[in-house]
Amino acid sequence: MSAGASTRVDLAYHNDAFLDSDDARPLRILAEYMEPMQAFERERVRDTVVFFGSARLTEDGPLGHYYAAARETARLLTAWSCRQPSAEHCYVVCTGGGGGIMEAANRGAVEAGGRTIGLNIGLPHEQKPNRYITPGLSFEFHYFFMRKLWFAHLARALVVFPGGFGTLDEMMEILTLMQTRKIARTIPVILYGSEYWREIVDFDALVRHGMIDAADLALFKWADAPAQAVELLQQGIAAEWVAEKSPAIAHSRTPRG
Repeated sequence: MSAGASTRVDLAYHNDAFLDSDDARPLRILAEYMEPMQAFERERVRDTVVFFGSARLTEDGPLGHYYAAARETARLLTAWSCRQPSAEHCYVVCTGGGGGIMEAANRGAVEAGGRTIGLNIGLPHEQKPNRYITPGLSFEFHYFFMRKLWFAHLARALVVFPGGFGTLDEMMEILTLMQTRKIARTIPVILYGSEYWREIVDFDALVRHGMIDAADLALFKWADAPAQAVELLQQGIAAEWVAEKSPAIAHSRTPRG
C-alpha cells in the first residue's frame, strides 16, 4: 500500500456483520421499539383493541365457529369505532398478524372499513403475515418481549379467543401487568369461549389455593357471542376513557404501600 493511502471502512450502522452480532443486540432491540413507534405516530394510531388467539384455527376446521366469531366481533367493533364523532376515539384492531384467529380479526375489521395492525414474529411454523393487515401497519419482530410490549403499549381493550401456549402467555402478561398495577389504567379483558377457558384455566382453583385474590377475577369477563363481546368492550372502554395523547403505558407506575 502506498504511503498516505487508506482503506475504506464502513460506518458502524452500515456494517451488517456488526449489526447481526451479539454485541449489537441492544441496537436491534431498540429498533423493534422505535420502528413501530414511528409508524404509529405517522399513521396517527393511538388506541388499539387487541385480539389474541390460535393461529391453528381455520375457517372451515372443526373449531371454525371461533374464526367466524372473531371475524364478526372485529367487524362489529370496528363499525362502532368508525361511527365515533372524534378521531381521538378510533380503536384499531391489532393482532399478532398471522393466520387463524389473527387473520379472522384483521379480516373483520377490514370488512367494516377500518385499518388493522399486524405484529408478526418470525417462527419456524404457522406464522406469516395475513393479507388483511393495512399497508404500513405490518411489523416483523424477532424478540417476543418487544412484540408483547407493543401489544400492551396502545391497548385499550383485549379479546382472547381459544389458543395455546402463545395465547396463554400473552393473556397472562396483560393480566399480570394489571394485577401488579404496572399499567396505569385498566384494560378490559374479554375471554371469548367460556367453555374452553373454564376447562383450560381453573381460575377458581387459583383463588382457592391462595395464588390470586378473589378480586383478581374481576380483571376479565366472559363472552360467548360477538354482540355480547362488543357490548362488554364498549362498556369497558367507556369506563376507562383516556384523553391523553401519549401511550398510557409510558406512565406505568409502582404501587405505593
